[in-house]
Order: sequence, then structure tokens, then C-alpha cells
Amino acid sequence: MTTATFSRHVERSDLPLLVDFWAPWCGPCKMMAPQFQQAAHQLEPRIRLAKVNTEAEPHLATQFGIRSIPTLALFQGGREIARQAGVMGAQDIVRWTSTQVGR
Repeated sequence: MTTATFSRHVERSDLPLLVDFWAPWCGPCKMMAPQFQQAAHQLEPRIRLAKVNTEAEPHLATQFGIRSIPTLALFQGGREIARQAGVMGAQDIVRWTSTQVGR
């Protein structure tokens, strides 16, 4: 997801959006990537998932005050409702996300 498309997805979607802020050089991010993908299979279509490469999109990382990666940020109704930093397993991602959106 890019800066150009980010606001459109966050502000115009009726569905919650879970965003993984990551970077290509980040070892923990590489460890979590398959877990995020696996969680996507369980959460979609009721929750949309996207990834933001903080190296390619530093403006988004700055805008949301991302200080460590990987960081998951959950958006609903055009605003951030929850954030979690650090590596998580697929089931932990599903459980955390579902709890935050009340499903």
C-alpha cells in the first residue's frame, strides 16, 4: 500500500483494515510475513489486510509515529483504533484483531 492509496483505503472502507508496517531489512518482519499471510486467510473478507513498506513509504511511517517494526495498526471508521508492535503468530494476529473489532 502506498501513501497515494492509503487514505482511500482507510477512509472509504466500511470494513476494518489491518496494516502491517514492515521493512525489507527487518528480520522479525520477515519472520512475521508468512504469519500475517496466514492470518489474512482467516480474517478476510470481514477484515481487509494490507502491508506498508516503511522504507518505500517513510511518510506513512512518520504520519503514524511508527517507531518499531513490525507494527500492526488496526483502522476502523477512518481512524486508528488499536496498535501492536512486535512479532506475532497467525493465531495471535487473528485473536488480537477479532478482539479489537469486537468479533
